[in-house]
Amino acid sequence: MPLPTKLTLEVVTPAGLLLREEVDEVIAPGALGYFGVLPGHTPFLSTLGAGEITYRRGAEKSHLTCFWGFSEVLPDRVNILAELGERAEDIDVARAEAAKARAEAALKAIKDEEGYREAQQLLVKALTRLAVAHRRRVP
Repeated sequence: MPLPTKLTLEVVTPAGLLLREEVDEVIAPGALGYFGVLPGHTPFLSTLGAGEITYRRGAEKSHLTCFWGFSEVLPDRVNILAELGERAEDIDVARAEAAKARAEAALKAIKDEEGYREAQQLLVKALTRLAVAHRRRVP
């Protein structure tokens, strides 16, 4: 059987379908590091961390945020179930900057380990949103 030449990328969050597109390549934030997928990839499942999903159609790259979840990779598709996700063009940069400032202030004031982890996750989320928003504006 011939190998597929494209991948269908589908990203779903609890809010609904975020993206369904035919792409040439996907890079996603696995819990143990980023992984890349090309058409014909060996099937696997992975947990996802917080980070950026980059997908390519020809020479054009696009970006999404992805915060925790699961991925299923098949030879002709990548299915991502994320707790949260956002397209680069939908990110409110001012809101993300404010969230970053709040998270940094919370990190300085926290005294217990659990509160520290929560504030750290909020900071990672804000920094990821800002990085993805910036990539949309810079070719």
